[in-house]
Amino acid sequence: MTPEHCVSLLTDYGLEDGFVAACHGVIVGICPHARIIDITHLVPPGDVRRGAAIMAQTVPYLPAGVHVAVVDPGVGTRRRAVAVAAGDRVFVGPDNGVLSWAAAGADLRAWELTESELWLEPVSATFHGRDIFAPVAAHIAAGRDVAAVGREIDPAGLVRLPPPVRAVRDGTAEGEVVTVDRFGNVQLSLTRTDLDAIGARRGGALTVTLGRHSLRMAYGETFGSVPPGELVAYTDAAGRVALAVNAGDAAQRLGLPPGAHVRLTVSE
Repeated sequence: MTPEHCVSLLTDYGLEDGFVAACHGVIVGICPHARIIDITHLVPPGDVRRGAAIMAQTVPYLPAGVHVAVVDPGVGTRRRAVAVAAGDRVFVGPDNGVLSWAAAGADLRAWELTESELWLEPVSATFHGRDIFAPVAAHIAAGRDVAAVGREIDPAGLVRLPPPVRAVRDGTAEGEVVTVDRFGNVQLSLTRTDLDAIGARRGGALTVTLGRHSLRMAYGETFGSVPPGELVAYTDAAGRVALAVNAGDAAQRLGLPPGAHVRLTVSE
């Protein structure tokens, strides 16, 4: 990789402390010309699944380069630190599934980060983002061959998160909540194609079943398809079906956390 390639960062570090700045400083100290893109540092603490979803939905819009994800509740344990090459992108982070939805495809190569000469010393037991992942990413961005970061491993042995539930049968689309954004919009694992398959048409209505409860909502183009305060289903910027309240918080109103199961059918 050449120095102009970017290094992106996704963490659950928050912004109240100096953790993110320390990672930036390490990267620039090793690769002064690196372009650092902060995806987010507000992943809920330890929420590996949320980090994986955000990484997978964001990286396709970033330049080729090195993409670091540190949502790492197992830091300091026997979990592996890895780099995964997928085409012109390299993913660096803990082997706990946080990279698995973004680093996908048939031609993956993977390495365990074992070359300690690339790390900062001494290595903190609880801050591998600063001492291992950031410096390794910076060395790769500066032109170091990714194969030099450690011993190659079989990508089939990497920890992978199970894909979200997504099924269409008998006129019903069944999925689960993938993420909830800061506006309270509830992103499902379902796509517009899934709704097309059950005969849903924008401008019509859907019956949304949440456990034992069902409710009817409009299927629209955007939030403004319904008056303020009303529920609407729409296709979001990632191509997923989402539930929202115009000028409100759908997750709060519906009581839908990530992982909750949802069934959609066409309302008459």
